[in-house]
Amino acid sequence: MHKRILDHLNAAILLFDRNLALTYINSAGEILLADSSRHLVGLGAQELFKSSDPALLMNLQQCLTMAEPLVDRELILDRMSHSVTINFSATPLLKNERVNEILVEFQQVDNHLRISKEERLLTQQNTARLLVRGLAHEIKNPLGGLRGAAQLLDLELNDPELKEYTRIIIAESDRLQGLMDKMLGPNKLPNKKAINIHEVLERVRQLVQAESSLTIKSDYDPSIPNILADKDQLIQAILNIAKNAVQALNGEGNITIKTRIHRQVTIGRKRYKLAVKCDIIDNGPGIDADMMNQIFYPMITGRADGTGLGLSIAQALINQHNGLIECSSEPGNTVFSIFLPIIALRETGND
Repeated sequence: MHKRILDHLNAAILLFDRNLALTYINSAGEILLADSSRHLVGLGAQELFKSSDPALLMNLQQCLTMAEPLVDRELILDRMSHSVTINFSATPLLKNERVNEILVEFQQVDNHLRISKEERLLTQQNTARLLVRGLAHEIKNPLGGLRGAAQLLDLELNDPELKEYTRIIIAESDRLQGLMDKMLGPNKLPNKKAINIHEVLERVRQLVQAESSLTIKSDYDPSIPNILADKDQLIQAILNIAKNAVQALNGEGNITIKTRIHRQVTIGRKRYKLAVKCDIIDNGPGIDADMMNQIFYPMITGRADGTGLGLSIAQALINQHNGLIECSSEPGNTVFSIFLPIIALRETGND
């Protein structure tokens, strides 16, 4: 029972014995250290934290010596591929008035910052969507009247030259109507079925490859289970992002499509046990820092010929799947990350 509770915590929990050897680590700890408990249990703190902030080991030794709880903040924990910033808490567990074990808790600071950023992003997008919907509604009503009047006028005119003007009004009204519909985003709920995310990504890769001479690489995790999603909507969303990358590269560079499983992922205000992360990576010039906070808003684009709707529509489609798109960018490395929750199909009644 205690193990089940600890494995469902967001914080990484580690237990060390008097010799500072690891005797227990929960699921969040395995994720944080990027290794399994089978490999980690039995290792000494000195080996676990040998390339991390020296304060980690010093704090453990001090907790053991002083037999008092200890807290430290913003320490660097080295992992296999990169480093993360953590807050550290150590509590001595006494037996016969002697420290027998040390309970350690790690809270990933980067993760809290990411969740806060996500919440702000979702709030901003919802506000923008409501504003656009209201604006589109106000425009579409008189637009319909304008088109109807032009059609009636066209029926009354006999002069072909005058009829050409009414047809221009009708055509432009239809174009504006189409633009309003695109700004409103998806107009139907997703038809979710069990699908393989890699079938979707391969379809996108083939479509993009057919239209460009760029090198498009794939780096897939074959262990990812089926997800519940609308295949066509996912293809549209990911294709919009991939086309964005193609346009940014301007004929030179390469794109990588990568998938990985992530555990205990928080999307918005909801926490999921498992999620798939799809990265669309390009080595182009990067996105201007001034544009980064606006790229998912409708009508925002850095290209003279762009509509600014592709990323907005992609985000709306992924939101309908309880997911989220994030972006990080620097020259030579722009990454659009799509997070989609993996829900056990038996929980939904789907085969």
